[in-house]
Amino acid sequence: MNLVTAHDYAWIRTSPLFRHMTGSGYTLTLIQGRTPREVLRAMEAEPVGTGAGTAGLLEADDAHRADVDYDYWDESYDYWDESYVAGAFNARGEMGDWTLVLGFDGGLGIAHACVETLSQGGRVVAHSTNGGKPIDLFHWFEDGELRTTFEVPSARDGNTPDELVPLLREVGFPLTPDGEHDESAPDVDRKAAVLALTERLTGIRVTESLLQDATYELGLVPEQPAEEWTGVVIDITDAHGERLYREWTYDEIATATERARAEANAPVVITYGAPPAMDHSEHEAGG
Repeated sequence: MNLVTAHDYAWIRTSPLFRHMTGSGYTLTLIQGRTPREVLRAMEAEPVGTGAGTAGLLEADDAHRADVDYDYWDESYDYWDESYVAGAFNARGEMGDWTLVLGFDGGLGIAHACVETLSQGGRVVAHSTNGGKPIDLFHWFEDGELRTTFEVPSARDGNTPDELVPLLREVGFPLTPDGEHDESAPDVDRKAAVLALTERLTGIRVTESLLQDATYELGLVPEQPAEEWTGVVIDITDAHGERLYREWTYDEIATATERARAEANAPVVITYGAPPAMDHSEHEAGG
């Protein structure tokens, strides 16, 4: 039985490679039973050769970004090209053959529709960081459905959000048996714990040398079209258990935006007060 825990991934905090991954934003995805070529094709990536290790992947991605003019913005338009070069290679583990895909994509991740397709008849596990003030995400897909996803392990989502609770606890996440945050448990390096969880689900031990020494098949992943949205939800629970929940529909936001724009563009009218009324006695004295 694989008993890996977060402790086995303590190396990530002294790894220059992992420091670069978390600083720039990355997505690492493991796809069961698919070849690198199949995966890149499903991602609609344009083949751009091979890369020798992460150095070759970074070189290809940097070359692509150097060809893209990111300075598109003026007073009314702000744009950032989100295409990137992904690298894929075959990785063999305790649970058979997998394809590992690494992209320095700012934590965008592979499109859900693509992952759902790739997980048909198998499993896909992915984790990412968006760089900067990080948002660290974990996704587990099984046979075409999102089973569990989370940023904070005590706030899980998916079709079976609680199925991984025993494993989450075993790799080191401070959770109670029912999946709530355990204040009495020792804290853990959450990224190391996610890597340990990924190994539990795939049988692939991710090491610095595995990533650095692989020969990557490279593909230029096109920018994904923006998803249409229908509303915004704010759902926050503070440290005292007080919950703020508010939902706005697209129409409500559009109406409020138009009203604010109209108010901002309305002409400014300056009015002056009427002169003070003259005292009746003064009026008579004046004639």
